Amino acid sequence: MERSLRNVLVLSSGFLLLFTAYGGLQSLQSSLYSEEGLGVTALSALYGAVLLSSMFLPPLLIRSLGCKWAVAIPMCGYVAFSLGNFSASWYTLIPTSILLGLGAAPLWSAQCTYLTIVGNAHAEKAGKLGKDVVNQYFGIFFLIFQSSGVWGNLISSLVFGQTPSKDAIPEEQLASCGARDCLMATTPSNSTQRPSPELVYTLLGIYTGSGVLAILLIAVFLENIEDTQREGGGEKKSTPFWSTLLSTFKLFRDKRLRLLTLLPLYSGLQQGFLSGEYTRSYVTCALGIQFVGYVMICFSATNSLCSLLYGRISRHTGRIALYALGAGTQLCCSIALLLWTPHPDQLAVFFVFPGLWGVADAVWQTQNNALYGVLFEENKEAAFASYRLWEALGFVVAFGYSTFLCVYVKLYVLLGVLSVAMVAYGTVEYLESKNPVGPLAPRQENQEEVEEIQTKM
Repeated sequence: MERSLRNVLVLSSGFLLLFTAYGGLQSLQSSLYSEEGLGVTALSALYGAVLLSSMFLPPLLIRSLGCKWAVAIPMCGYVAFSLGNFSASWYTLIPTSILLGLGAAPLWSAQCTYLTIVGNAHAEKAGKLGKDVVNQYFGIFFLIFQSSGVWGNLISSLVFGQTPSKDAIPEEQLASCGARDCLMATTPSNSTQRPSPELVYTLLGIYTGSGVLAILLIAVFLENIEDTQREGGGEKKSTPFWSTLLSTFKLFRDKRLRLLTLLPLYSGLQQGFLSGEYTRSYVTCALGIQFVGYVMICFSATNSLCSLLYGRISRHTGRIALYALGAGTQLCCSIALLLWTPHPDQLAVFFVFPGLWGVADAVWQTQNNALYGVLFEENKEAAFASYRLWEALGFVVAFGYSTFLCVYVKLYVLLGVLSVAMVAYGTVEYLESKNPVGPLAPRQENQEEVEEIQTKM
């Protein structure tokens, strides 16, 4: 237990340092670089690259490099993105965004694969259920990882808080904030003016240093997953190059995976809305850019605490209750955001929405990953690559239509996708419940499909 937990903590701490930098930068992109939509375009290019990468790279890199180096090497792309922000333009942000995106899918797939293998290996030795230990490890990971948003946004808030205070935002601008915002994606205003270059460079220097430390921590202290596999009696399988490359697509023959694709798609959409639309059209529009970090801290704090909570209580409540909690929370938040006109006098409300959003997002982050790890244990790399593919598509759509759709339209899209995703998820749970072996074991017809895929590979 001590050895496996140590690896979980090292992996989590590496992601904490890395995403302290990236999470803070992502929250500020749409506000810092609002001219001609550069910020959201860069994020759209980033997640477009994640989409392409998810199709091919994760299984290939994980099996050729091992989980440890499939985590460490893609981290370099995140540092390059921080460096690209030092001289932000179409010629620096777009290429570094693409580089980051190409590495993001292998990074996250390797992380999920690592936690799943370590959790199942420990469960086998301790005589526990694999799903319980995997859920616990994902809960620990996301407790630490989600706190990165607290530190990253706290840093940006403290640095940008040194900006001289601006005049009060005029009422005519406030009238166009929130769900009715259709213009601010490309139109800078008094509240969206960039801080001084010195403050921006100070922030970027801190973020770049944090990313470098993350790479060193993983490279030096994380145990290679191959060593763990060998001790558990597993053998590294040799598979043809093209079979590994196309394993992500082959797994779509499993109907459960096809039904579950809307869960990661919605996860990307709702994260993109919070970091792209809420930060700009609600917070920056009505309060100013200096409040973005403080508001996002509330999201990250509730997300982090709930991640740990869900990982511990899922064995008692089951997945369905947690999914119902997440869906109901974001459903109510989306409807309220449609009706609310943000105003500086309602300061507390700006923090309530991201706090509740974090309560729901913790469900998607912990339960989606654990669900994929348990249902597709024999094809973890391909399953997690598929998850990142659809989540990246959600980000691409969210940032892609950011500059030409009104905010209320985006909220309607969220409500529609969430409703359909929950119906599809419920269908999977119903099909799994009909399996006499147990609700978490693959149904026989799907197991045969997976075995056929493995044989062809």
